[in-house]
Amino acid sequence: MGKKQHRREFLTKASGVALAFPFVSRLQRSGLAAPGFDPSFGMAHQAISALKGGSISSSELLDHTLARIRKYNPKIEAFITLNEEEARRRAKLADAALVQGEPWGRLHGLPILVKDTFETAGLRTTSGSKLLENYLPARDAIAVARLKAAGAIVIGKTNMPEFASDMQSYNELAETTNNPWDLSRTPGGSTGGGAAALAAGFGFLELGSDIGGSIRTPCHFCGVYGHKPTLNLVPLKGHIPPAPGAWAPEQDLGVVGPMARSARDLRLELQVIGGPGPFENTAYSWALPDARGTALKDFRIGYVLDDPFCPVSPEVRDPLEKAIEKLRKAGAKLTEGWPEDYGPGEAFELYLRLLGAAFSDAITPEERQLMSENLESSWGHYAKGWLEGSSMTHEEWSARSGQRLKMRAIWQKYFQSQDTFLMPVNIVPAFAHDQELSFFERILATSAGARQYGDMLRWISPATLTGCPSTVAPVGQTADGLPVGIQILGPFMEDATPIALAECLAGALGGFASPPGFE
Repeated sequence: MGKKQHRREFLTKASGVALAFPFVSRLQRSGLAAPGFDPSFGMAHQAISALKGGSISSSELLDHTLARIRKYNPKIEAFITLNEEEARRRAKLADAALVQGEPWGRLHGLPILVKDTFETAGLRTTSGSKLLENYLPARDAIAVARLKAAGAIVIGKTNMPEFASDMQSYNELAETTNNPWDLSRTPGGSTGGGAAALAAGFGFLELGSDIGGSIRTPCHFCGVYGHKPTLNLVPLKGHIPPAPGAWAPEQDLGVVGPMARSARDLRLELQVIGGPGPFENTAYSWALPDARGTALKDFRIGYVLDDPFCPVSPEVRDPLEKAIEKLRKAGAKLTEGWPEDYGPGEAFELYLRLLGAAFSDAITPEERQLMSENLESSWGHYAKGWLEGSSMTHEEWSARSGQRLKMRAIWQKYFQSQDTFLMPVNIVPAFAHDQELSFFERILATSAGARQYGDMLRWISPATLTGCPSTVAPVGQTADGLPVGIQILGPFMEDATPIALAECLAGALGGFASPPGFE
């Protein structure tokens, strides 16, 4: 009998008590764990290889992860709800299934995280609101169901702002989530709990959503990877908002997407959750197209790192400029400038109004009155756009949606001669917690002067408006040691291309780094 088979039988016949965290450490020291696999900060694909190879069990890996959560989560408060009991039960079943030669799928036994906007059967799902404090869904969101069917184990629901409506992660149900790189700062929002948890080593994948940078900004703030997929590539059914049980129409802006500690893991998760929903899949299926390149030299890369439509703070611009210079020295084919006929300011104004339309049902009379009274204030420009969008007729919305598709066509023409486009994610690195005033009333302090809070929507708008895929990859740090990410826009429906470039950037610039104090 081989050593691995003997080890599996021992684990299966054990008393059922989960192996303790110190034993996992002994496994590493003894060489029984997978060579090169770090159960704290390793990548999802490495963990899967270790699990399927028998060098570590799902129960052991889960115990290690839960021990880290017990030790470090009080610092960052990444969760709204933990799923320990069910996760342990499922991990034991995963171990038994593997012994029997019946692996569940591509993510067999892998501990993962889910943003609390996604319905999870039998597990509290709140979308950060006291209105849903005790809501127990009867079924999973489509994306959650696909992750489970692939063998993943949900260990917790990560924190977020109420109904995913802010760039910080706090609500009345849970503690404010802190950034593991600096506890006085936010991890971003709305998938801030997930980004903080990944950075702190609390799981191997996160399921997020994005309409205003809700995947991309937290990844930039926390130094992890995220992907905003092509519009409607991943079904939104089971996401809150809209209200539980409601059928959302096909989206014009919002998406569901993966987050991880490597670009390769983004591709893995996207392949699991992507594809048509339960009605459409009777007629067609989906496969991720191959990337346009596999090495840095293969890609024709456009870029803009700063622009008068939304100046970037020096803290962000300097690391991005250094990254571009390193890429140039590494032989990357780089071309600076926006696509012909594309105006980033014009595109943002269009996006702002369509975003207002998307949130029109959620705006309270009090908020509408506040915006109406402040049209001449410093944030009146945003209030005006939001109000116009939220009160559009269907005829007006249709006309603006046509303009949105025209913007997509401009980028598709651009991607005939270029493969990807690099730009900032946000104007600032992670900023200090600020829960005062309303969204648009807040002010961001930067070394170059005060900025409107709403300016953080500007650099994420090209990808959201056009529906094109966009990957965020860590590429450097500020002088104060805060992560800085870059945004990689790719051609519509060619999600593997920006993800592949993100993987190449890791080789040239370095990839994920764990934050100090979370060893």
